[in-house]
Amino acid sequence: MRKSTKLALAFVALAGPVGTTAYAENNAGAKMREGMMLRLNKAVKDSDGTITFDQFSDVMNARLKKMVADNGGKLTVAQLADALEKERFEQMAKRIIARYDTKGDGMLTTDDITGREKKNFAMLDRNNDGKIEKNELPKGGRMGGHRQWGGGNGSMQ
Repeated sequence: MRKSTKLALAFVALAGPVGTTAYAENNAGAKMREGMMLRLNKAVKDSDGTITFDQFSDVMNARLKKMVADNGGKLTVAQLADALEKERFEQMAKRIIARYDTKGDGMLTTDDITGREKKNFAMLDRNNDGKIEKNELPKGGRMGGHRQWGGGNGSMQ
């Protein structure tokens, strides 16, 4: 195997985790590989079927290189952690807004929250008596196994 090929493979092994690990919540490895392959396939398609190492490098770590450049050519652990945390929480915020936003305007209001709560309450109140009893809660899963609802020990707290 040529030295340049070995170098490129080593770079892939390091670049994927550095560039995307903090952004994936579930199936981190699969999501990293999928994202990496999408970026590489796009780069190859945009470049007549081949890419150079420089093009590969730009595709793999453009955001990371921008962070380094934006910080005077050096990036500390704290700066990188702050940037990764900010992006992670922005993604979480987008998912929450999308889940609750009833008008589709990208804004969250108390009416949106109350509407979602009413919908969830109605789904849990299987006998429509305006109360949720323990036997109406799902078994296991997020709510059924939660300590607040007894957590499997047979009593509500």
